Amino acid sequence: MIDLPSLPRQRLGEQIADVLREQILLGQLPPGKNIPERETAAALGVSRTPLREGLLVLESEGLIEMSPSKSPVVANPSFVEVSHLLLVQSALEGLAGECACDAATQDEIDRIEAKHRMMLANVEEPDQIKFFQIDMSFHEAIVASTKNPSLIKTHKQYHSRLWRVRFLSARDRSARDKAMIDHGRIAEGLRLRDKEQVSGEMRDHLRRAIDNIRIVFSEEEAATASDS
Repeated sequence: MIDLPSLPRQRLGEQIADVLREQILLGQLPPGKNIPERETAAALGVSRTPLREGLLVLESEGLIEMSPSKSPVVANPSFVEVSHLLLVQSALEGLAGECACDAATQDEIDRIEAKHRMMLANVEEPDQIKFFQIDMSFHEAIVASTKNPSLIKTHKQYHSRLWRVRFLSARDRSARDKAMIDHGRIAEGLRLRDKEQVSGEMRDHLRRAIDNIRIVFSEEEAATASDS
């Protein structure tokens, strides 16, 4: 069983979701792995009720699959399923970039640029989760600046389901360097309120993730074949 930290009894469901989400992102709970509730609750030092709350959060994000009769299982989507989701997400972020050029205030654009500078300052950050969270906050801030409730809600739904694959796409240094270039162009386009530049860069940024994920899936398949 994975060695997990004990948690205080405050906001337990969310804290449990945070711990398990990190385990999933880092591959310590790999796709297809069962999460036995009794043993996991004992390892975390909590009861099964808050554990269940945390698992439901992860289910809503598409990171695990729940069943009334079986243990929860870490989601294991196919490459085709993931690529379809990423194509839709690229269209949503392209639309968000276009809308942000009209709707974003100067303060919001300044904050988005500040997030880009934060990423540049943390490009050597060894904590993959921390860097990834800054990366995602950049995208989330652009979507939020559109002030379009339907777009924000739909983007959040896809964003949650793609959390793990976007992490896998962005985890190595070459992907970080490329993300810095992409984000710089997006921030520049926002400052100029250039819809074509921002929308195009955001769409392309997500579509390149499909190529990165194809490589990751191929590597995981090769590793599975060598272990069998």
